[in-house]
Amino acid sequence: MTTIALPQNNNGLHGTLSIPGDKSISHRSVMFGAISEGRTTVDHFLFSDDCLRTIAAFRALGVKIETTSDQVTIEGKGGFDQFENPDQPLDMGNSGTSTRLLLGLLARQPFDIEMVGDASLSRRPLNRVIEPLAQMGAQISARDNNLLPLTLHANRRLQEIDYQLPVASAQVKSALILAGLQADQPTQLTEKLITRDHTEKMLQQFGGSIQQEGKHIKVTPQSEFQGQHISVPGDISSAAFFIVAGLCVPNSKVVLQQVGLNPTRTGILSALSKMGAQFEISNETAASEPAGDITIHSQQLQAINLTDQDIPGLVDEVPLIALAATQATGTTVISGAEELRVKETDRIETVTEELKKMGADIEQRPDGFVINGGTKLHSAVEPLDSHGDHRIGMMLAVANLIAGGTGQLQHADAINISYPTFWQDVAQLQS
Repeated sequence: MTTIALPQNNNGLHGTLSIPGDKSISHRSVMFGAISEGRTTVDHFLFSDDCLRTIAAFRALGVKIETTSDQVTIEGKGGFDQFENPDQPLDMGNSGTSTRLLLGLLARQPFDIEMVGDASLSRRPLNRVIEPLAQMGAQISARDNNLLPLTLHANRRLQEIDYQLPVASAQVKSALILAGLQADQPTQLTEKLITRDHTEKMLQQFGGSIQQEGKHIKVTPQSEFQGQHISVPGDISSAAFFIVAGLCVPNSKVVLQQVGLNPTRTGILSALSKMGAQFEISNETAASEPAGDITIHSQQLQAINLTDQDIPGLVDEVPLIALAATQATGTTVISGAEELRVKETDRIETVTEELKKMGADIEQRPDGFVINGGTKLHSAVEPLDSHGDHRIGMMLAVANLIAGGTGQLQHADAINISYPTFWQDVAQLQS
């Protein structure tokens, strides 16, 4: 367990940051590069623990992947059926994205594939992706039919499926798209609520086709993709920590460069705007994945109500909205967020437990929070704890900056899962 002294706020946060590459897009660039014909190069790749698990998995499957300090090069296999039988289990570490998407991508291989993960990932349910894949003909043996470790058994055929997703999950949707590309006939998917669409965008960028109309998706079997040059925008989920810090730490002004602005990911900006926050967005690019610079300065926020309709667009940022709500005027109610209970930790419980250590007036509900705002946070007497959850750890670091005092964070190393340079970037804004 790594325990560190948290950075203190002295005179606000000031400066410009280049946010690390988007985690979702980094994962998918390796996956599509691996099944494509020819070479794929990926600039501004996120070299975090999670994304390195995806690289390691494809190397174990016989894909040649080279890395430099800021680029990944993938020599594609030219289809789904060219992988080599790995000589050991694929270790997913803490990466739920790698696990769920690979279950779909590897569901039609002529050999068995074992998958394992760390203690946290091995507690996270997989039945929501295993069940529809089984309907397509995938043969998966998992612990309690739901958990890692598991075995994807040799399978030569996948059949189409007409499936309504019972929960809003981009990972489940993506797994079924990747399996649907290998099915006998077109697969039809209906989302409960529209979720992030990086898989659909990247499929098209690599030369594939997919039909989308609102919540309805049609996946036609296809296997001919061409290697591409991908430039990964900054991860808005990582930028969100500095957006909230810039809003809530007094005397701050922060510029975040080339942050991804995919409309399915900007729920955090919409929610904060409803709380009264004002941003300046400049230097926008109109690529497949749009991006732009975001300028933030300290402001007073107002309470907000979030429901299940809002959650898919900001599911990873809900802990930050809860933190911002402690500083807002009025009472914030967040509901429909029960998905947070099956993340790296039970985020509803951990957010409540940890922010209470700092004096927040916050109560948990089965599907969210009630937060009475306007509370002056104080540094916790006892150490704060990420509980091994990267997003909880970074949220607590921002909370301590808002509080303005000293503090300690246990399990701080979890932050490397998605943002290895987080502490350096905090220090840069304090210099």
